[in-house]
Amino acid sequence: MMQVHPSGYYAWLQQPHSLRTIDDQRLTGIITEAWQESGGVYGYRKISDDLRDMGEQCGKHRVARLMRLAGLRSQTGYRRRRGFYGGKPTVTAPNHLARQFNVDTPN
Repeated sequence: MMQVHPSGYYAWLQQPHSLRTIDDQRLTGIITEAWQESGGVYGYRKISDDLRDMGEQCGKHRVARLMRLAGLRSQTGYRRRRGFYGGKPTVTAPNHLARQFNVDTPN
């Protein structure tokens, strides 16, 4: 039905996860810890540098893939404070010419 050889099926039953998947799960745990220690600020570049300092051998693209799958994102911007725009309050200029814009007749 599934066109899988029986020996392949029984081999899968013995070890359902590949060695790469098991290593990815282990790395995801380490990446999550490093990301939380940074306060959720670090992206894949700094996390991969941290892993390299810890002695782990993995590339930055692998770290980026694992972070994306785990839903970990770097902080990409800072929110602006609501209602505070800085500077002096606006002051309207006085009407020195005392112009009247209500016209009774043209010209």
